[in-house]
Amino acid sequence: MSANRTGVYPGTFDPITNGHVDIIGRAAKIVDRLVVAVAVNAGKDPLFTLDERVAMVRREFEAMDGDVAKRTEVVPFESLLVDFVGGVDASIIVRGLRAVSDFEYEFQMAGMNSRLNPDVETVFLMASDRHQFIASRFVKEIGRLGGDIGHFVSPRVKEQLIKRVAETNGGG
Repeated sequence: MSANRTGVYPGTFDPITNGHVDIIGRAAKIVDRLVVAVAVNAGKDPLFTLDERVAMVRREFEAMDGDVAKRTEVVPFESLLVDFVGGVDASIIVRGLRAVSDFEYEFQMAGMNSRLNPDVETVFLMASDRHQFIASRFVKEIGRLGGDIGHFVSPRVKEQLIKRVAETNGGG
């Protein structure tokens, strides 16, 4: 294992929310290097392509604190998570929890990942109270129905989501 602690924060990030950004900033405090792993995850029928999601996450880093941005990288992946973690020389998987309902699924995933690679630890970070209810699927639904998503995503993401919704509704 390397002297530096490398963590991986995986997700679909379709789109990246203020809750994701909060977890990224906090995770960066407990590792020396953080890899934000953007998953292909075609099963979730993403609104944005993988390349668009990677670019979206990278743009959010440009607006973050310089130290966090310097120690964080964004990488697409479509392999088994523990294989990806090993491939980037990481030993920690960071997962955000919004509510108790997230815990059961995340607990099972952590157990499976531990069986596949016992050298990888999963660290759970509770969402900040102001972000506990934010989920990408809700943000997309609110956006599709014309609601204001400005409290849940950055202005950059809001603009991109509104544009995509208009395109998919035949308005662009």
